[in-house]
Amino acid sequence: MDFERTQFDQNMDTYSQGQKKKVLIAKSLCEHSHLYIWDEPLNYIDIYSRLQIKQLLRQFKPTMLFVEHDAAFQEAIAQEIIKL
Repeated sequence: MDFERTQFDQNMDTYSQGQKKKVLIAKSLCEHSHLYIWDEPLNYIDIYSRLQIKQLLRQFKPTMLFVEHDAAFQEAIAQEIIKL
């Protein structure tokens, strides 16, 4: 997720919004769940990390409900898209 080893020793208060979001995504995926619910997971996330997350979700294939405005991500990950 593009973290340098030295960042693991820092307090999360010093992290950027994108770094905090990546930690929360990683934490979420490390916890076993029958259903993951994510609200705009790609906000503040850089392009490289977006690609990593997309690849990880394609391999892991979790049952997931998410809200995301990135149409390319929706098409790549979602099996069904519900528009409200």
